[in-house]
Amino acid sequence: MMERILSQKEVRQLQSRYQELQSEITRLGWIAQGSLMHKAPNAWRLTRKVKAKTLTTALSQAQASLFAQAIANHRRLEELLQQMREISQIVLLGSVPGVKKRPRQKHPKPPLT
Repeated sequence: MMERILSQKEVRQLQSRYQELQSEITRLGWIAQGSLMHKAPNAWRLTRKVKAKTLTTALSQAQASLFAQAIANHRRLEELLQQMREISQIVLLGSVPGVKKRPRQKHPKPPLT
């Protein structure tokens, strides 16, 4: 079975989508990894990994609000990057011919005795 090469129109459509994703990344604000936990009234904890160690930091309500947005931005960034990886894979594999694949040889199974 021959692999299909993408048409110029398909490549342009994928490039356009890729550029939209790039543009969305530039509009993201601060990014941060970790998770927030609400402890007591106006008491928040940020937990994150740093050099394979888990660190917990006490936060004010205002800091927690900023970190909540930064964590959401980070998650969105990961989603956008995954979409960009998928589009890149499609274009890189489908825009030029690849190697010809050999047909898979079928080896007969020995009879059960």
